[in-house]
Amino acid sequence: MAPQPAFVIVGAGLAGAKAAEALREQGFDGRIVLVGDEEWRPYERPPLSKDYLQGKAERDSVFVHDADWYPSHDIDLRLGTAVQRLDRDRHEVILADGDRLPYDKLLLTTGAEPRRLPIPGADAEGVYYLRRVEDSDRLREVFTTASRIAVIGAGWIGLEVAAAARTAGVAVTVVEVAALPLLRVLGPQVAPVFADLHRAHDVDLRLDTGIQEITTGSGTATGLRLTEGSHIEADAVVVGVGAAPNTQLAADAGMEVDNGIVVDASLRSSDPDIYAAGDVARAYHPFLGKHIRVEHWANALNQPATAAAAMLGQEARFEALPYFYTDQYDLGMEYTGYTEPEGYDQVVIRGDLSTREFIAFWFHQGQVLAGMNVNIWDVTDDIKALIHARTPVDTARLADPSVPLAEVGTTA
Repeated sequence: MAPQPAFVIVGAGLAGAKAAEALREQGFDGRIVLVGDEEWRPYERPPLSKDYLQGKAERDSVFVHDADWYPSHDIDLRLGTAVQRLDRDRHEVILADGDRLPYDKLLLTTGAEPRRLPIPGADAEGVYYLRRVEDSDRLREVFTTASRIAVIGAGWIGLEVAAAARTAGVAVTVVEVAALPLLRVLGPQVAPVFADLHRAHDVDLRLDTGIQEITTGSGTATGLRLTEGSHIEADAVVVGVGAAPNTQLAADAGMEVDNGIVVDASLRSSDPDIYAAGDVARAYHPFLGKHIRVEHWANALNQPATAAAAMLGQEARFEALPYFYTDQYDLGMEYTGYTEPEGYDQVVIRGDLSTREFIAFWFHQGQVLAGMNVNIWDVTDDIKALIHARTPVDTARLADPSVPLAEVGTTA
């Protein structure tokens, strides 16, 4: 009798849990081992900077599955277990305790880790990074004791933390090296919306500003020394300056790595028996015609089904357009599509930026690349259709809210 096939998944977050689920749903009845270095069973990360951080959601709401789901689906869940290295020749995953897990197929869902600041004071007490549930727990506690905090970085995480802190009544200063929050992502036409939003909620935005050091007293953070010499006092400092993919296992094993584990449209890596999904994967996107790495919930949620199908020998390609969302104060937003800072030549606004009820569209040569709906809902499918059309769009009709998106049409 042939031995039972074994699939190992390294990384017990959302992507890892959804991969195990997809394998069972797609009929795989062999051994599945899901390995994670955290003590908690797989959970979703968006609530950590949104509802859970604000105390609007309970701990149980963040988990992907109930605790009994894993044994009931015959998933060998190894928590608090670090992986030391991959032995590709022997098809084994070597754990830190020396145990070896044989695999027929291996999926890496190792995610990303917050980038650390290379400045004095960055590792002091009272300096916080947000990635794991324990980080969110610590910040929730900070919000009950601190009167003022400083946030380094006006990206999505930094701004969501700022909004949560202000909602809790904590004074907030946000320091950002760029001229506007989210400037690289949204560009100069749309980024001011988020600057105005946070200023309207009394956030002290320090833009075009660098940081010399995190100041400390008795080993605990006391604030920020800016490059122009001024000092911001704070009871705690939150660092949100991006994340780096956890590619070390793949790199050490000699796999192709370039700002993520490089995979094809089926999420197969340079090793035909190893796949990657989620934040760590730099995947070829058939529609976009290039490799991209997207650090957002939707990829971690949806890519695993493609990886599972490919691991089972089926034809599979991940073709979903990138998607992400944010909630800050009374602003809710969804972003669909993909463009880079120099990749568009026009922005069309449908609605009113000043009231924060609008849809922004990013164009290149008359074609829609991406759309962001702010406080306007149930339009994601229409935005996707405009992107997929790949034909010039009538921008005058697109900008007119009286014309239904589905009826905008293309130019002659």
